[in-house]
Amino acid sequence: MAIAKCRFSGQPLHKTFVDLGMSPLANAYLRPEQLNKAEKFYPLHAYISEENLLVQLEQFETPDQIFSDYAYFSSYSTSWLKHAKAYTDMMVEKFHFNHHTQVIEIASNDGYLLQYFLEKGIPVLGIEPAANIAKVAQDRGIPTINKFFGVETAKELVMEGKLADLLIGNNVLAHVPDLNDFIAGMKAILKPNGILTMEFPHILQLIEQNQFDTIYHEHFSYFSFLTIEKIFAAHNLRLFDVEELPTHGGSLRIYARHDDTDYPSIRERVRYLKEKEIAAGLHQIETYVTFGEKVKATKHKLLSFLLAAKAEGKSIVGYGAPAKGNTLLNYCGIGKDFIDYTVDSNPYKQGLFLPGTHIPIFHPDKISETQPDYVLILPWNLKEEIMEQMAFIGEWGGQFVVPIPEVKIYPCPVPDRVLIRL
Repeated sequence: MAIAKCRFSGQPLHKTFVDLGMSPLANAYLRPEQLNKAEKFYPLHAYISEENLLVQLEQFETPDQIFSDYAYFSSYSTSWLKHAKAYTDMMVEKFHFNHHTQVIEIASNDGYLLQYFLEKGIPVLGIEPAANIAKVAQDRGIPTINKFFGVETAKELVMEGKLADLLIGNNVLAHVPDLNDFIAGMKAILKPNGILTMEFPHILQLIEQNQFDTIYHEHFSYFSFLTIEKIFAAHNLRLFDVEELPTHGGSLRIYARHDDTDYPSIRERVRYLKEKEIAAGLHQIETYVTFGEKVKATKHKLLSFLLAAKAEGKSIVGYGAPAKGNTLLNYCGIGKDFIDYTVDSNPYKQGLFLPGTHIPIFHPDKISETQPDYVLILPWNLKEEIMEQMAFIGEWGGQFVVPIPEVKIYPCPVPDRVLIRL
């Protein structure tokens, strides 16, 4: 059997971070006619590099197979849109971007973010690999090219005179199988005095909050600040600032510039976060290799709750059809015997079925029709938003269940008060 290799250094990987068994691609939703056909399952085994402490998966499918036609549309989350607008306002105020500057976003999705820069009269360009999503952005009047990003795409844009004063990449770095090509492309397209920002889930939160369901095949890598600083430095990019964000269960927003410039200066938050990560043990291999036991305990608790609820004759449905939910359900072996159906506000997912478990996806109105006892919130990072929208389940005594970081049952309509802790 071939030995997995680190996607940054190329060195062999021997240490396990967590092994979640066999699982289908998390965004490979099924049409009705596909239900009786064989599905592809792949090992969902995350390794940790002893050399640079980069957590990563082996690559089984190419990015083209995974992302060319994608089901995730950023604009269907109101909280994410608020986050995008707040970022736009902050960056314009802080760095004075205007109609003379160029903003470029990698993996720009449906234009959820660039629309706010465009409203301010700032030239934008989106680079989006999924053709179906890029077309949505284009139809909305947001300049978008349908390409995967790397050195080749960067060189093409530079030849066309497209260089970035602000280069953005939100929740894309984890999706990149060739980190060196991707970051070298960012280096090439960034103007000499340009600024680069990226957001990605913070592995410190993944470990401390037991967010194992954020591990799936579309996410090739998982980063600490200590590790990403080394990777960027290898490409002559300097991280000069960082923010800890609540999005996606806890993310980092890093700020980078060319390392041969002195402005902006390095902020105190860089030193603070590095010290915080060291205090949490993220500089030691032992912190990573013990994570698997915590994951097993969560699986047992969730299955115990579901078994007890079904034994009492309770009905359970899901809310959301996120990729993380498919990791959770497949790892725990939760199918239609436990979950009657799930709902999602994204019309592109309605009428489809979850990969592996074949749980059907309906419009959220389905919950009012069937009045379930429990609603299992699969996109737990949006639980406050969902509980507010679905507070009406309290009318028939319905309750919410959130599985991560541990199984909790919430009453209605007060989302921040825990009724039961298992």
